[in-house]
Amino acid sequence: MKRIDDRERYLERIAEVRAGTIARKVAYPIRIREVEVLRTAMVGSGLIRVTLGGPGLAGFEAHSPDEHVRLIFPETDGALRLPEPDGHMLSWPRPFPTTRKYTVRRYDPAAGELDLDFALHGKGVAADWARNAAPGATAHVAGPPGGLIVPHSYDRYLLAGDLTALPAIARWLEELPDSAAGWAFIEVADADEEIELTAPEGVEIHWLRDGDLARAVQEVTVPEGERVFAWMAGEADTLKPLRRWVRDHLGLGPDDQDITGYWKRGAADYDDH
Repeated sequence: MKRIDDRERYLERIAEVRAGTIARKVAYPIRIREVEVLRTAMVGSGLIRVTLGGPGLAGFEAHSPDEHVRLIFPETDGALRLPEPDGHMLSWPRPFPTTRKYTVRRYDPAAGELDLDFALHGKGVAADWARNAAPGATAHVAGPPGGLIVPHSYDRYLLAGDLTALPAIARWLEELPDSAAGWAFIEVADADEEIELTAPEGVEIHWLRDGDLARAVQEVTVPEGERVFAWMAGEADTLKPLRRWVRDHLGLGPDDQDITGYWKRGAADYDDH
């Protein structure tokens, strides 16, 4: 009975934040799950989607466009070091295992499917795994640990990022109310990386080429008196001028923005938190 009560509690908190005026992080109980690869598919030329399923997905929680799971990979010696359940949290072994964070692109509880989209912008443990993932292969995921719940009461939403942020931006656009307005800026290498997006009619979609993101975003003009929420993600150094612009030009405080470096040139397993 306690587990049901706990779930009702955080679902009530999510509904409360969603109906309010200020974005807040809401935690969900974290579990370690053994899942299997169901299929893979290219999404444009820059992303590969791995669809996971199996009994281990039962009870998965998905409530926020920017929530993530950690994929846990074997070490170079082949050892797989998994965390242990610890109440609503996980106890991780030390040193920390080889993991990578990925946005929950889609979770379908009826079908029992979880989609993760991997950016193929170079070599790396996760991208290499996704390229070679075959149906029936086993994977281990932890999370999500929670997500940022953003009210639907803002006048406009400003979304921006590179290819690595595209899965989250796509989910953002799908989950905004039909009445939402704003902008989405996505920086990709070429037209082949552009994908079809489902968005409210009032949200402008701008596809950009490498190097254009910061300039294009800073040309946005927010109508006077309107509240805007800014969500941005991608390469850490590219986001630095946008962090300053959001703070100094738009005048947004920490409650009205979420800007996260998903990766950093020259750094493996970069973590902005």
